[in-house]
Amino acid sequence: MCGEEAERFHSRRSLLRGAATAAAAVGAAVALPGIANAATSAEAETQGHGHGHGHGRVPVDKISIQLYSLRTALQADLPGTLSALADIGYRKVELAGTYGRTAEEFRGLLDKNRIRATSTHIGIDGDLDKTIADAKVLGNTRANVPFAAFDTLDGWKQFAGRLDTAARKFRQAGIPLGYHNHAHEFAPIDGVRPYDVLTRNTNRRYVHLEIDLFWAVEGGVDPVSLYRQHFPRVVQYHVKDRTADGRMVDPGKGVIDFPRIFRNTRANLHEYIVEHDNPTDPLSTAQTGFTYLRNVRF
Repeated sequence: MCGEEAERFHSRRSLLRGAATAAAAVGAAVALPGIANAATSAEAETQGHGHGHGHGRVPVDKISIQLYSLRTALQADLPGTLSALADIGYRKVELAGTYGRTAEEFRGLLDKNRIRATSTHIGIDGDLDKTIADAKVLGNTRANVPFAAFDTLDGWKQFAGRLDTAARKFRQAGIPLGYHNHAHEFAPIDGVRPYDVLTRNTNRRYVHLEIDLFWAVEGGVDPVSLYRQHFPRVVQYHVKDRTADGRMVDPGKGVIDFPRIFRNTRANLHEYIVEHDNPTDPLSTAQTGFTYLRNVRF
């Protein structure tokens, strides 16, 4: 996906997200699993899996950041923003477009700052050969479709088929393809969750899952249960936090119980990706997220 196409894609995602949140609001109001004041039964569950408390930490080489969080800063000063991320300590990023640069030009900026774009968000309805070729130039080792929305279960089933087909092509190029959730995938259509349609109609060998922890909790889903249900497909997290009343905040500034989630889901997790959809100060969010993941113990 080129820079302009990515920006259009993510703009559409932003427009639809409001409706998605509303659709999940009832479920979210009833149950917000994963938050800091989780029920005693949930705490008992976390203590029963041999991981212990305070012994785990996120390896620095698994910390990344979704560049969508920094889009305003990147548009204003791409080289300077990448340099600032490197100064914070980031060595990995997840892409969402290349901000008007070619794949080769963007890779050059990454290399200059000793940053690897290990993951990327892409669309699958365009020229897949071009998308894959760019991903290889950029050094991506994983790719994810960041958003899809359909009014019917049949629409979701058809999309799952396209995703599965694309994933096989990506896998041939050595780049596994996955899907990144929002909240609406957990709001039932005719009694069935679109997320279940998506996962049942894609091959777990080819389509991995990138769980956005904020949107999973917003959708009334316990990330630990979701991880276990789909193990070992879950390989990446988007780490963004949530206040009790549903506002998105920087990691560690809200009530999502990340230690509980991380403690019970560490196996097969390759990347913990900092994100905030609309930060007031993108570089401050980047610093806060990196510091939190470096210091959180579980």
